[in-house]
Amino acid sequence: MNSAELTQASRRLAYLLRHSTQYIDAHGWAQVSDILRDLGKRWPSMTQADLEEIVRTDSKGRYALDEGHRRIRANQGHSVPVDVGLEEQTPPAVLYHGTATRFLDAILEKGLLPMSRLYCHLSADIPTAQVVGARHGKPVVLQVDASAMVRDGRTFYRSENGVWLTAAVPPSYLTVIE
Repeated sequence: MNSAELTQASRRLAYLLRHSTQYIDAHGWAQVSDILRDLGKRWPSMTQADLEEIVRTDSKGRYALDEGHRRIRANQGHSVPVDVGLEEQTPPAVLYHGTATRFLDAILEKGLLPMSRLYCHLSADIPTAQVVGARHGKPVVLQVDASAMVRDGRTFYRSENGVWLTAAVPPSYLTVIE
């Protein structure tokens, strides 16, 4: 498969593993054979090696294969209820969230909400948050007072690819980075 086809297949893979209950189990795992069969409908030349290439080269580390490469899942970003085995962790004192400026007023009023996902996604550094925000328009970065959230009883998790997750971030914990 060429790189454009792999990119398109990666988008379909993200949908299947994050938002569709067709193949995933209660822990987010799907059988590689089922995923290859689905992807093969659009890309008949798709092989397990192509799928493993998508996982290996994904710049955001979205996917994980089990030890035998028989099962695959998304590390986070699910909109359907799954338990990917995240353990509560203490985050750094400050985390960041990148968004587009057009969403800023609503976020400052209501806070960060998971919207259609299970968790709000936070970054450990400003450059990553800027890249995330730029995907949605003119970027703006919000600083999250994670230490205050922990003191107030809020829970955080860290996915396998380093993304910090929490149920929501009320506006009182947010500061706009200028």
